[in-house]
Amino acid sequence: MHIRKVQPDDIPQLVTLCELHAAYEKADFDPSGKAEKLSKAIFSSDPQVFCWVIVKDKVLYGYLSATHEFSTWDADFFMHMDCLYLKPETRGKGFGYQLILVLKAFARAKGCPLIQWQTPVDNESGIAFYEKLAAQWKAKRRYYLSV
Repeated sequence: MHIRKVQPDDIPQLVTLCELHAAYEKADFDPSGKAEKLSKAIFSSDPQVFCWVIVKDKVLYGYLSATHEFSTWDADFFMHMDCLYLKPETRGKGFGYQLILVLKAFARAKGCPLIQWQTPVDNESGIAFYEKLAAQWKAKRRYYLSV
C-alpha cells in the first residue's frame, strides 16, 4: 500500500469511501451527484479540495481531504482537514499517521502554520489517535443551517 494524490479514475471509489465514512460517523449519505461535484472541486484549475488516498493494486483503502481556509482571528491561513477515513483492515498500521505527515508537508508548502479538524465525541479511536499526535482540542459544537 502507498499514499498518493487522488486521481480522476479514483472518484467512484472515493465516493464509496465517503459513504463508509458517513456510516462510521452514523450520518446520512446520499451518493447522488457526488462523483461530479468531487471531480470539479478536486480537479479544477483552482482546486477547492485537496485529497490523498491509500491505494494497493488500484483499490482505495482510505483517504484524507483538506481545504485551504482563512482565520479572521489569526489573520492567517490554515488547512482544514475535512475527512480522514481508513477502512477497518487498514487501521493501526501507521497509514493515518503517514497521511497526517503528508498534510503537514502540504500545509507548510502552502504557508499554513496550523491544521484544524473536528471529530465526533464518540470517535474514541480517532480521539486516541489525535491525542497520540499531541494535537490540542477545544470544546465546541458544530452547527448546520440549510439554505
